[in-house]
Amino acid sequence: MHTPIFKGAAVALVTPMNADGSVNYDKLAELIEFQIDGGTDAIVACGTTGEASTLTHEEHIKVIQYTVEKVNKRVPVIAGTGSNSTETAIYLSVEAEKAGADALLLVTPYYNKATQKGLVEHFVKTAEAVKIPAILYNVPSRTGCNILPATVKEIARRASNVVAIKEASGNISQVAELASIMDENFAIYSGNDDQIVPLLSLGGIGVISVLSNVAPKETHDIVASYLAGDVKTSTRLQLEAIDLIKSLFIEVNPIPVKTALNLMGMNAGPLRLPLTEMDGANVEKLKKSLADYGISVKCNQVICMNDLTKD
Repeated sequence: MHTPIFKGAAVALVTPMNADGSVNYDKLAELIEFQIDGGTDAIVACGTTGEASTLTHEEHIKVIQYTVEKVNKRVPVIAGTGSNSTETAIYLSVEAEKAGADALLLVTPYYNKATQKGLVEHFVKTAEAVKIPAILYNVPSRTGCNILPATVKEIARRASNVVAIKEASGNISQVAELASIMDENFAIYSGNDDQIVPLLSLGGIGVISVLSNVAPKETHDIVASYLAGDVKTSTRLQLEAIDLIKSLFIEVNPIPVKTALNLMGMNAGPLRLPLTEMDGANVEKLKKSLADYGISVKCNQVICMNDLTKD
């Protein structure tokens, strides 16, 4: 038996930037406090939503170190350290462990699209390089690579610290098959905000969430109410969030969620190329979704972005 890394909602935290594109650590500290005050159950640093793919290795490690320091053990910190290079994934994972991260999030290798055998070897070698627990991250829509249930089972058999998966395949049938063959101690987290309740119904214990960036309490409550046995409330909260979730993915993540934080006056800053600022019509849809959900839009995006230059 092992204790899950977390139960509930973990935020896949954005990495705030200054106007010149450098990491804004002061804003990162504010976002961390906003999350903890909102009841988030864990914080993921340097995931997809954190623009990890355009951070330098030095920035990547520093953001993890900074997050660990600021969180100060109040909730678990999970470091995104996956790569399409096994050597790089091992390097980042070892550095994250040194920095004090509680666990790792390891995305499937992207672009080179490993075979299932390659996935086993990649994840086992990476996990074996550290002692802290690791969460696999299956997101075929972004990586072009799907971890099949039998492959997950083999990875977990060979690497005892691989204890969970973030499932973002969108394929509920695949998740059901996975749940049916894995040990009950193996944790399944939803990687899709619009499928939290379906994943929980198959034995999942939480979500690693984009929505949590703007609505930490509400996302936490979707999971907490389900795990407390109040499926009706959990389902209602899930459905109430669907329109906003749709708007948060109207363009590629994290463009909309970073825009949303700017609209909320939280100055998450610009995106790094090749991600660009959000289309104007989509910004208007996002504003409406935020307002309909009860989140205050404090300024328009242009004003918020201009304010950054005054910091």
